[in-house]
Amino acid sequence: IEITKLVEEKRGGGVSVPVEAFEGRNLIFVDEGHKGAGGKAWRSYREDLGETGFTFEYSATFGQALGAARNDPLTVEYGKAIVFDYSYRYFYGDGFGKDFRILNLRDDTDKEQTHLLLMGNLLSFYEQLRLYEEHGDELHSYNLEKPLWVFVGSTVNAVYTENKKPRSDVLTVARFLHKVLRERDWATKAIKNLLAGKSGLVAADGSDVFLGRFRYVRELEATPQALYDDILQRVFYTAGSGGLHLATIRGSQGEIGLKAAGAEGYFGLIYIGDTSKFKNLVEEQAPEITLEEDALSDSLFNDINRPDSRIHILIGAKKFMEGWNSWRVSNMGLLNIGRSEGSQIIQLFGRGVRLKGKKMCLKRSSALPGKHPKHIRLLETLNIFAVRANYMAQFRNYLEREGVETEAFIELSLPTLLNKQALRKKLLIPRVPEDKSFREHVLLYLEADNAISVRVDLSVRVQTLESTTYGLHAATVQSGIERHQIPIESLALVNWEQVYLDLLNYKARKGWHNLVLQPDTPRQLMAQINYTLIADEATVRPPSFAERRRLQDAVTAILGKYMETFYRHRRERWETQIMECRPLDEDDPNLALNRDQVGKGRAAYIIQVPRSEVRLLEEIHRLAQDVERLYYQEDGPLPRIHFDGHLYLPLLVQESEKLKIIPPALNQSEARFVCDLKDFWEKEKLQGMAGKEVYILRNLSRGRGIGFFENRGFYPDFILWVLDQATGDQRVIFTDPHGMLHARAYQHDEKARLWERLKKLREASHHGKCAARLDAYIVSSTPYQDLYKYYENGNWTKEDFAQHHILFQERNHEYDYIRLMLLEAESSSRAE
Repeated sequence: IEITKLVEEKRGGGVSVPVEAFEGRNLIFVDEGHKGAGGKAWRSYREDLGETGFTFEYSATFGQALGAARNDPLTVEYGKAIVFDYSYRYFYGDGFGKDFRILNLRDDTDKEQTHLLLMGNLLSFYEQLRLYEEHGDELHSYNLEKPLWVFVGSTVNAVYTENKKPRSDVLTVARFLHKVLRERDWATKAIKNLLAGKSGLVAADGSDVFLGRFRYVRELEATPQALYDDILQRVFYTAGSGGLHLATIRGSQGEIGLKAAGAEGYFGLIYIGDTSKFKNLVEEQAPEITLEEDALSDSLFNDINRPDSRIHILIGAKKFMEGWNSWRVSNMGLLNIGRSEGSQIIQLFGRGVRLKGKKMCLKRSSALPGKHPKHIRLLETLNIFAVRANYMAQFRNYLEREGVETEAFIELSLPTLLNKQALRKKLLIPRVPEDKSFREHVLLYLEADNAISVRVDLSVRVQTLESTTYGLHAATVQSGIERHQIPIESLALVNWEQVYLDLLNYKARKGWHNLVLQPDTPRQLMAQINYTLIADEATVRPPSFAERRRLQDAVTAILGKYMETFYRHRRERWETQIMECRPLDEDDPNLALNRDQVGKGRAAYIIQVPRSEVRLLEEIHRLAQDVERLYYQEDGPLPRIHFDGHLYLPLLVQESEKLKIIPPALNQSEARFVCDLKDFWEKEKLQGMAGKEVYILRNLSRGRGIGFFENRGFYPDFILWVLDQATGDQRVIFTDPHGMLHARAYQHDEKARLWERLKKLREASHHGKCAARLDAYIVSSTPYQDLYKYYENGNWTKEDFAQHHILFQERNHEYDYIRLMLLEAESSSRAE
């Protein structure tokens, strides 16, 4: 119901509803409710509606509105009520929505500069449109919509008064479009300068604001004249230069269609409040633009979101900021937007960054696993070009306070040097064949398996903290520690239909569409499976029929745990049977870094450097030219490790937040592991490691690297090969250095137990599945003294951890985790 339809008391026969009609415990959802917080009437209605219920508010502009209001009572009220802060910083950081670029021209007194900025906006839109039209089939699965270029002016009406003179932001855009359509020489010269990074519009550091942009267009290697002709045809639906025609759509109030002279269809739409004033201003100030009437066409705005819409440009005011939803917005021009319109710009920004994403995940491709089409990022970026938009500086400050990077960056590629000598050793890697999928190729029925045992703990734990002579002592008091099997008479109290429905929901959430669960299966399983339930007596023997809720929950929890374990065991068994070891080659995703994004088919890092870091840019550029220094030394602006055992160089280390490196550089624990391995190898290659060769490879994340556990996605940080030169045997070790304070108990930690799974695969190698001996280790950066207390009641020694393939990142005379991994484990592995 609309808030305007609520009244305190019903009067007359209008469409209104008294508040008292909504009796009882109402659940109220309020969108952007803070906007009306000062209105007494609606505020009282809301309080009456939610008096005995619950009110849940959500807002995309709360922070800006609250800052502008400076309302202490409002601050106090919302300060007590915020449940979840998912502001733009977190939204963007989690990969949701588009990337964005902001370019603001603070002054529009120089018309030539304004037109040149708008030409850059046009070229940016053209680049997106051409990519979309030429690679539509390849991009279809990413749910990308046809690009739309939106212009927004400062007022609802197109005409306003400034310095006692009529002014129109909409007319500024119309004049620009007319100039593009009429002045071929000017347009081609502007395109040439923009592509060369010589627009004359400079950033604070003195560099051209368009330097490095339009990569897709530049790769086309078309002349400025050819690009101009294609812009006319592709954007404006015309084959030759002409003028701009504005046609009032008589059948739809507030709409003016835009088309090129001689063209049949409209390429754009002006959508404003008062068309007559605007037309009068056009006649007075821009008589070169032709005005027409269209009595036949229907609304252009209503069809703008249709897949077959031919509208490329939407020009208007704040009329469509709120309540208008479109996935098409890809380029935005802001005209004369003032500081007072902050929250409205945030909303407009939200219109532009929304993204459907692959499988409607709402995320950018860069946040998704696997390979993606080249240049897809162009269509996943919102370009904002602002002319005299004073709020943009404030908006930029807001994003920076949120922790979102707003400064333009320059991308540099840093080619990698492959260790081809190592690749000739035919290093083996285990992978499930790419054309095989457990979910697609295996139909599974849930049934009893005596080899599976599950444990469910429903006991109540209370943490205590008390002071003692030796300081504070923390303990956990656990009630109901009895181990139970649910009696048959209690199972008769269970609502089995509800258990079945709950398990179906759980199965659907997990995405196990290949697992068949029949209605009678849950009840049958409870009589057949091995389980341990830790709970109090009242859970398994409810004292009354009304108190059987915990029994119901216990049965559902047991069967849910069993179903998850059953599915995992079957999947691992299947993967073990079909997994194959094959030689690593330079086309492996772990080696083909960004090959699809970088020209000339070379693997390379992509380094994103803030445009303002001029000196750093120069240093990295010089380093990229000096290959001897880049690959074989460890100095200069990019921290890196030179280890000739790694399968490519350089191996970069992340130390500066200024740089974004794709794929991510090593963190500190990972870098320490590589340095420790390098040091150990240098000392032992002629002694304990004589007759051996050691190679290592950074393992990338989902979709590129080698991963385990389909549901949780574990991708160990490194793959290590130990080759025996005499026998040709290979030992492949997956190693993952990380902190373990939040790790689960060993028996429930799939990462720590990966070596057990690989041992099974190793045993299967006798049947020709894998000629290498597979192994895995967790390297804990959490010290032993901080970790042991969480394992087996604090009884595990370092030797116990080592036996379970958990090593501590320590190297001394008594304990050397690299030695334990490479030498002592090698001996025990051979003994097996």
